[in-house]
Parts: sequence; C-alpha cells; structure tokens
Amino acid sequence: MHFYLYLFVDIFSRKVVGWQVYDRESSELAAELVRDICLRLEISPGQLVVHSDNGSPMKGETMLATLQRLGVSHSRSRPIMSNDNPYSESLFRTLKYRPQMPVKPFEDIQHARLWVTELVRW
Repeated sequence: MHFYLYLFVDIFSRKVVGWQVYDRESSELAAELVRDICLRLEISPGQLVVHSDNGSPMKGETMLATLQRLGVSHSRSRPIMSNDNPYSESLFRTLKYRPQMPVKPFEDIQHARLWVTELVRW
C-alpha cells in the first residue's frame, strides 16, 4: 500500500507548519489541511503564498477554490523543473539521505504517521 505525505514548510523559518499522511492523493484532503493550517496559525487573507509542485492534488479544483476562499496566493513549479523550489528540494534531499529513512514500506498508515511525527520533531 502507498501512503502520501502532504508537507507544508515555511520557507523563511524552515519550520514545518502542517503535515498529514493519507492513503490516497486528493485535492480535497490537501485543501482540508491548508484550511486547518490557516485556522490554527490565524493566517489572514493576503498573508500567505503557497508554492507547490504540479501534482494533481495541488492543482485540483477543490484546492484552488479553497485557496481563493482563504485569500491565499498560489504559485506552482514550472513544468519539468525539479529545482524550482530549492528550499523544498533541500528538505527532500535531507529526508532521503537521513539514516532513519525507512528502506521498506510502512506496515500501515499509523506507522507512516508515527515516522513523520518523529521526523517533524527532529
């Protein structure tokens, strides 16, 4: 079974401001996570820009409508440009080469979420 990590990082502080692991890719789930982050951090309309890759959850109609409703600006990586967001790419490289990176699939979603919780604390 595959699991999908949705991870939002403040590029200025490098702080993980929100994350979740799901068992499927979904614009609705990504939008729910962004909505929760904005409420928890009391982000006002016009205060936030979300930069994302070109994955379908981030381009989905539900996500775009949620961003618009929250007053969140949206930018996207250019097609076929893996280095468009160096902060995110640096984070993913750190994840991939960290000694605690699992080499086998997670047993279940609870194990995946536990691993991400420990990673975010780190």
